[in-house]
Amino acid sequence: MKKVIAALTLLLLISVIPAYAGDQYDFKSAEFKEVASQFMCMCGCGQDHFECNMQGCGLNDSFKQEMKEMMDDGLTKDEIKDYYIGMYGEEILTAPEKKGFSLTAWILPFAVLGVAGVGIVFVIRKWVAGYKEEPILFEELTEEQELEDEIVKSMIDEERKKYF
Repeated sequence: MKKVIAALTLLLLISVIPAYAGDQYDFKSAEFKEVASQFMCMCGCGQDHFECNMQGCGLNDSFKQEMKEMMDDGLTKDEIKDYYIGMYGEEILTAPEKKGFSLTAWILPFAVLGVAGVGIVFVIRKWVAGYKEEPILFEELTEEQELEDEIVKSMIDEERKKYF
């Protein structure tokens, strides 16, 4: 009798373990969010698959179910990512990978901002240096300019007197 009870207990455990292991992730778990957030939804909503709540998006539910099944089967985050990159290409990722040609997408904006910042500093310094040199030229032309200034001022005064 003990052997029968032990065999039944063992049979019950064997039948329960796969059922328990099959439902270890749900759509609200942190692990599922981490995996689903790395893929863009293809319905055109501009959100990742975890946050897509667009009405009429038939892709999201089937995509989430497929990801959940992969996670339940024991695939890791990187294996799932490789599977979908192989199927759809890197366009499906919410952020470019930090390797290969995609590394350029990460570095290039910061490099352009750095070069532009250095260029702006250089131009401002040049303007400030040029502004400091102008008074010297002004002093050299003082006699000619004084005469011109007096002529211009007298013309302006005559015009003011006409209208005011």
